[in-house]
Amino acid sequence: MRSSEYKLRYRRPLATPVVYDDRANASMMSVEKLAVHDFWNAASCGEDLYLPDSSKEGFARHSQTRYELEPEILQFAEFAAWRGKQVLEIGVGLGADHQKFAENGAVLHGLDLSERAIRSTARRFELFGLQSELQVADAEQLPFPDASFDLVYSWGVLMHSPDTPTTISEVVRVLRPGGTTKLMLYHKWSFVGFMLWTRYALFRLRPMTPLIDIYMRYLESPGTKAYSVGEVRELLGQFEDIRISTGLTHADLLLSPAGQKHRGPLQSLARVVWPRWLIRRVFPRLGLFMLITARKPTDLAPLNPSAEPPRRS
Repeated sequence: MRSSEYKLRYRRPLATPVVYDDRANASMMSVEKLAVHDFWNAASCGEDLYLPDSSKEGFARHSQTRYELEPEILQFAEFAAWRGKQVLEIGVGLGADHQKFAENGAVLHGLDLSERAIRSTARRFELFGLQSELQVADAEQLPFPDASFDLVYSWGVLMHSPDTPTTISEVVRVLRPGGTTKLMLYHKWSFVGFMLWTRYALFRLRPMTPLIDIYMRYLESPGTKAYSVGEVRELLGQFEDIRISTGLTHADLLLSPAGQKHRGPLQSLARVVWPRWLIRRVFPRLGLFMLITARKPTDLAPLNPSAEPPRRS
């Protein structure tokens, strides 16, 4: 069943949040996707650690903390470059990046698999007086016509989908010829991966456990994937002008609190003794975040060239 059959829309101005049955949405998902949905519907990324409350001040503090920990987002996203352009964000989460696009004048659409994220972002936009077309939807079946957007942006989301190659095909489909995608996917060869492997494979006397299995079992939602640069280039085979960079993150350098799943004496000790200066000097590229910018070829025709782009109500 297509995601548009269970989508929940928020349009500005929003007076009262729409009452929605989360389980009715979830009942239409596969077992794998339901596990991902339930994980993120319990708490959006960073919610427990960095969102003190759902007030205007709380959302502002969340944004401040986000960009202090992940300053690379600001340069990578180029928020100001998309003024007046049709922009889709896949996986809005708590809405900080979505807010930046809106404040810079993008014609904005956003979606998330979880109702919680859409409600949080709708609340944020209501408080700040911003506009976006928000809906619950599935990245594997985007509810938009072909060739709808100038930019499809997604920060740390598509590798959580059970079928990431299909999400990439959907990104290609909804981009206009010559349009841009900016994605962050997880990098397989990272200190985060090595730390997880040490804790959950080596220390449990299972050193032959593949790193891919470690990511799928222990990093965030069930089934999370991480890729090498070569694997991402293959995944983005329909794109051109593919630019990929990796670098150390706050997670690789243990500069931020760990999620509840990984807290404990071992993690606390590691934060004290972690040789950050050595890692920065010797292994500057072994970070979790892989930043990807790519362009849809201008000669890659849409499947339905007569389809109209989405319109804001």
